[in-house]
Amino acid sequence: MIDCIVIEDEPLAMKRTKSYVQKIPYLNLIGEFNHSLLALAFMKSNQVDLIFLDIEMDDLTGIEFVKALENPPKVIMTTAYENYALQGYEMDIVDYLLKPYSFERFLQAVEKAYNSLQSNRFNDKDYVFVKTEYRMERISFVDILFVEGMGDYRNIQTSNKKILTLQTFGELEMHLPKDRFCRVHKSYLVAIDKIEFVERNRIKIGEKRIPIGETYKNNFLERIGFSNRK
Repeated sequence: MIDCIVIEDEPLAMKRTKSYVQKIPYLNLIGEFNHSLLALAFMKSNQVDLIFLDIEMDDLTGIEFVKALENPPKVIMTTAYENYALQGYEMDIVDYLLKPYSFERFLQAVEKAYNSLQSNRFNDKDYVFVKTEYRMERISFVDILFVEGMGDYRNIQTSNKKILTLQTFGELEMHLPKDRFCRVHKSYLVAIDKIEFVERNRIKIGEKRIPIGETYKNNFLERIGFSNRK
């Protein structure tokens, strides 16, 4: 999940941004502020991954707010004024949304932030912690063969054991590097480097034959270097 906050002093704009955030499953809204100084105080004791930040505000503008942060998180700026765009990009802002913006445009900005955060998370990490019934279990990426949906559970099949978790496919995908793992069916996610062969819409990994769902087929074939040609 991406923990985010909204800093916006216009009530209607705040309402719109919050409604957009709530439509995206991997965004977790942990704070909303109509004053930049309140948000600044909140961030001193809370971990924030992403800020939706209005530029024109009292006391501290959005630009000044970002400059006041020692290690700023990802920032998507929102404003009714085009003249701030260049300054925002020079500060390495993820994206710049000109009000009023559509949900489609909002989602594009969020995807940029998501991809950037995912890249940062996997730079120095080769494992994931998974919630099991009684503990948080560490699993090395290299040990994972595939993940199989089993009712309410996901079975993570590793090279030496099975691990059951209630975490959803979406939650697991958030923590698995996209260049190494791929969803191939509504009930399966596979480690690309563990695939032995693909035959007749089936993937072989060890003794397991895994179906390729029609919805996931084109993306999967592109990921392994093929287009969906007959």
